[in-house]
Amino acid sequence: MSRQELFVAAARKCLSVGRKSLSVSQSLDLAAQVSAVDLGLKPALLYDSNGAGADEVQQYLSSLQSSQLVSKSLLTLDLNGNSLIVNALAVQPNAERQFNLNNVAVIDVCHTLEKPTIADSLRGDTKNVTQDLLLLLSGLELTAAEKPHCVGEKSHGWNLCTLFGFLLGFPVTYWFDQTKSFENCLSMTPLVVTTASATWQAESGDHKCCLYSFSFPADLFKALQSNLEHWRLTLKERFKLQDVLKDLTFGQSTVTLPSVCL
Repeated sequence: MSRQELFVAAARKCLSVGRKSLSVSQSLDLAAQVSAVDLGLKPALLYDSNGAGADEVQQYLSSLQSSQLVSKSLLTLDLNGNSLIVNALAVQPNAERQFNLNNVAVIDVCHTLEKPTIADSLRGDTKNVTQDLLLLLSGLELTAAEKPHCVGEKSHGWNLCTLFGFLLGFPVTYWFDQTKSFENCLSMTPLVVTTASATWQAESGDHKCCLYSFSFPADLFKALQSNLEHWRLTLKERFKLQDVLKDLTFGQSTVTLPSVCL
């Protein structure tokens, strides 16, 4: 079997839920995403292709590693029921660098605000949760794990929306006071959706996939320009160090929605 066929077979075998399995197109897209994590182009991937849980994602990852399709640096992290594939060699230093150098803009979208504002990323609650995350990531071991790494009860109070921004390598992330409400002030707020896409070179043909997709309020564009430019330049530099993915492109579009779920 070709590498492409091995990727597809592993996805369709390990990630099936009931009688439903991923399509060939979904399997190829996942393969490209996982390859990007393995190459260090993105520190982590939040798995949301279907209802497969962390155990199934770990089986998929173990199958890829057994076939030597990806390295042993990839691990499955179960974060309060959310399954992430992380590059243990990249995710912790990347999150630490983003936080310490203030490369990630934290946008306060609490429902009591008239409009979103840029918050202090070193504020007490965000700082404490991020430090807990960094401590967790520093303890990940590069072993042939048969089970996902599960985060305990401590994560129940974490703002996962904020943490996912740090984990997934976004230059911006949202924050809201979830102890008061999970609602936000993004209703009818013009949002700039930024993407980064690339082409995965497969045996039977190239497969285009979206590596990054995140949004931020259009009114904050100028204030966020340095964060966005640093993210683009860093990704371009990393892209030059590999030859599995090609044709890196960036895109932007503006959307206005009656409600935004974070």
